Amino acid sequence: MAKYRKLGRTSSQRKALLRNQVTALINHGRIITTEAKAKEVRKIAEGLIALAVKEKDNYETVKVTAKVARKDKDGNRVKQIVDKDTKKVLSETHRDKDGKILRIDNGVTVTVYDEVEKEIKKDMPSRLHARRQMLKVLNPVVSVPEDAAGKKKGTQAVDLVAKLFDEYAPKYADRKGGYTRIVKVGQRKGDAAMEVVLELV
Repeated sequence: MAKYRKLGRTSSQRKALLRNQVTALINHGRIITTEAKAKEVRKIAEGLIALAVKEKDNYETVKVTAKVARKDKDGNRVKQIVDKDTKKVLSETHRDKDGKILRIDNGVTVTVYDEVEKEIKKDMPSRLHARRQMLKVLNPVVSVPEDAAGKKKGTQAVDLVAKLFDEYAPKYADRKGGYTRIVKVGQRKGDAAMEVVLELV
């Protein structure tokens, strides 16, 4: 006897469906689906949250120096023109007073970088393994601003693993399981399947 519901799908279709629904649940906090699907999604989602709770403090803070592009008052990168051979600065800016791009013989436009000290979280081996286990299940998610719907500009990748570690793990740290709840909505029009709301507690 199988230990999971087949949901009337082939294994690849079923895995894709469950991954999509778990990703939506972690991203939005609640989904509406059928009761059978909700019970399968619940198993996976609770496993991910339990993993995040277990590994939430398993990191060390490390100081690193990083190169960061210098920005002007408008938020654009600062660029200089340097000599191809000697790397000597020929012009502090790559545009003239009218805003047109300067052309200098033997000159190359380069971005100016500053070195900045940063503190980063370095995962310990078990937390890194947990992160990779989560990435095996969760699909990549992109957030789109409402005013730029349908456009690529302004879209940002959502880090769901960071959301699990930083937001959900501290929230559920004192809770011993039972991170989700299923609330029945009623029968669906059309096929009369029982619809439920699956949400994080």
